[in-house]
Order: sequence, then C-alpha cells, then structure tokens
Amino acid sequence: MSAEQTRARILEAACELISEEGIDGIRIARVANRARVSTSLVHHYFSTREELLTDALMLAFDLAASERFGDEAGLVEIEGAGHTEALALAIDQCLPDLGPSEHEWTLWVELWLRGARDPELRPVANRLYQRYRGWMLSVIEAGVDAGEFDCDDPERVADLAIGVIDGLGLRVLLRDPGMDLERARTTVAAVLAAELGVSAEPDGLTATGALV
Repeated sequence: MSAEQTRARILEAACELISEEGIDGIRIARVANRARVSTSLVHHYFSTREELLTDALMLAFDLAASERFGDEAGLVEIEGAGHTEALALAIDQCLPDLGPSEHEWTLWVELWLRGARDPELRPVANRLYQRYRGWMLSVIEAGVDAGEFDCDDPERVADLAIGVIDGLGLRVLLRDPGMDLERARTTVAAVLAAELGVSAEPDGLTATGALV
C-alpha cells in the first residue's frame, strides 16, 4: 500500500468514527484500530489529533462537495433542463435523504457542534460554508441572468436557502415526525419560489422534482 493510500485509509477510518460516535470521543488509537494500522503510523502522517480531525473533515466535505457541486462549485447541469429545475435538483442534493447523504449530514452536524466550541475548527467550517454558499449563489444568479428568476438580491436568497435547508434538514436527520424529507423539500421549494418570482403548486414541487 502506498503512502497516499495509507493516509487516505486513516482519514476514511476517522470519518467513519466521527459519524458513528462524534468528534469528542475520537482517539488516535481508535482510528488506528479501525484503519488496521499502528498508532505510530497514524502519528507519522498526523502530528496531532486535531490535525487528523481537521484533515478528515476537510476530505469528507471536499469529496461530497466535488460530487454534488462540481470541482469549481459550478452550476448544476441538467441536459435540457431550465434553471428552475436545476434549483429543484440543488434542493434535493442538499437535504439529507437518510441514505448516502445521511453520513455527510452527520459529519456536518458534528462540525457545527465542535466548531462552536473550538476556534481551531471554525476556519474549516467557514471554508466549507463559503463553498456551499458559492454554489447555491451560482445556481440562483444563473437563473436571474437568464430572466427565469425575478430577484434583485441573489446573495440574500442564497443565504436564505442555506438557512432553510440546514434548519429543516436537521429535523429530517433527527427523524422529526412533523418534518419528513418530502415536507422539507416542498417547504424549501415554496420559500424559494416566492423569493424568485416563480409559481408553486400547493405541494411546492411537481412530480419531476422541479419548482413550477
């Protein structure tokens, strides 16, 4: 196994443990055991526990962001689709589906909690939020530029979108009986439809997942 593969294996093990048990309980020995390497090898790649945690979180979110948002936080691209449908897809990509994205959301919540208490992790959280916001803003601005959205402050709407998605997404993650994934999706869609001057059905989404 190459040095790069070994390092990646250690980071993957750390991400798994953070998702399962939270940041506070993570120890070098536990990560080494999960990765099936020695603790000395973990220390070879990461001088401190904090360095390991930071790199693990950055890797997890960079991979998720590249998959969802594109390598350069570009627009959602849907062949033959309009900007309204692209925004609907963006909403779907950002909410926790309690499938693969549940792991990402659990890490995200852990970063919120730890970042609120640990100044060293706040720059990590801020960097990830800036990338998230930049992608959402690019989707909205593209619709405005094309004349599909009526909005004179895309930055405010991007911040609103992130706030509503994060707030309702957390309730979905917690299995709140009053906020399942479909209700969260239609609520976010209705809020953004009103802000962007597009109409919305009572449920906020069409059967294809696009705002209408």
